[in-house]
Amino acid sequence: MKGSGLDLTNVPKEILFMGDLLKDVPVDQLEISDNMDWELFIDFSLHHRLFPILHQKVKNANKIPVHVRETLAIYYKQNAFRMLQLSAEMINFHKHFVEKEIPMLFLKGPNLAHDLYGNVSLRTCSDLDVLVPIDRLQDAEEILLNQGFEKDDYIQTILGDWTWRHHHFTYIHKEKELKVEIHWRLNPGPGYEPTFRQLWEHRRKSNLTKKPLYMLGKEHQFFFLVTHGARHGWSRLRWLFDIHQMLKQEIDWEMVLNIFKKHHYTKVGFQALLLARALFQSKMPIFAECKKSRKLAQSAIYYLERKVNLHKEPLPEEISKYHEQYLFGLMSIQQKLLYSLSLFFPYPEDAQRFPLPKRLHFLYFPLRPILGGIRMFKKQTFLKKPNYEGGE
Repeated sequence: MKGSGLDLTNVPKEILFMGDLLKDVPVDQLEISDNMDWELFIDFSLHHRLFPILHQKVKNANKIPVHVRETLAIYYKQNAFRMLQLSAEMINFHKHFVEKEIPMLFLKGPNLAHDLYGNVSLRTCSDLDVLVPIDRLQDAEEILLNQGFEKDDYIQTILGDWTWRHHHFTYIHKEKELKVEIHWRLNPGPGYEPTFRQLWEHRRKSNLTKKPLYMLGKEHQFFFLVTHGARHGWSRLRWLFDIHQMLKQEIDWEMVLNIFKKHHYTKVGFQALLLARALFQSKMPIFAECKKSRKLAQSAIYYLERKVNLHKEPLPEEISKYHEQYLFGLMSIQQKLLYSLSLFFPYPEDAQRFPLPKRLHFLYFPLRPILGGIRMFKKQTFLKKPNYEGGE
């Protein structure tokens, strides 16, 4: 099967049918395969986090088996309750951050669901993501700790590399079963992206509540959703359907294109458009033929052909190697150069392998090639493993 020049032959028919359901076509006009595996369809709808919108689409469709509609309805109700809970938590966080005069932007969560779907229950969300200026991280952390959250302190760092190699800290409230990620970057580095000041200047008020909760401007929202989804190989179709929904909105596409060009993500932006058109027949407001983007889009089909969960480690070796190569392929020439240079900056693993007093940590710079050679000799990868943290 072909779609927008992309080869979808090996994509399971159940996933392709999900895509058909989410196109702007009445369900009664769709053809359903006689050998459709409905249990697999349900499984994929959960894996790709599309069950809320699929429930909305098929709840009155007699062509869909009753048990499928009932199962989707159950998960839909559970998600609706969860999203209401997260909405209340957003208001609570906003109150405390305002009291401390900490500027904050909600990146995803219920406000994004309301913005893209008009209803918080039509999109899933596993946690809350908040972006703050890096110099206010300590103040933000203090608020969370006072609210009963515990920091998941998994990040190891040396010589302050956390500020650009990572992009968020994670906090967990065990009683509420709630996870909050405090971001200081949109994506892990090294890489180019808008500054917090630029994002704040173009912020917009969420219509979810009467409180002035702020979120990214539409153009920066599109940039964030594209770079986030691409970094995860579009392994959850929900991320791609978010793009489909954004393409229906009024957006300054010239500004979007300038943002992508400035930060060296142009081919990644076109990748998202090609995939959205292939799966959901999305419109193409800034489409231009680009062989590199088409190749990137086809490389992402790999994740649809398999049920890949990049957040579940350890990853199978085949998927881990493929994803590492895929991430490198996303980079522009400038980004590849920046990434290559970052390899000469010490890693926390260097300090573990060859401990030195903190005052002598600068010596890890000249020692870096030697320590890297030792790692290669022991058949360990010299390249840092891809960053899979965050962003369900």
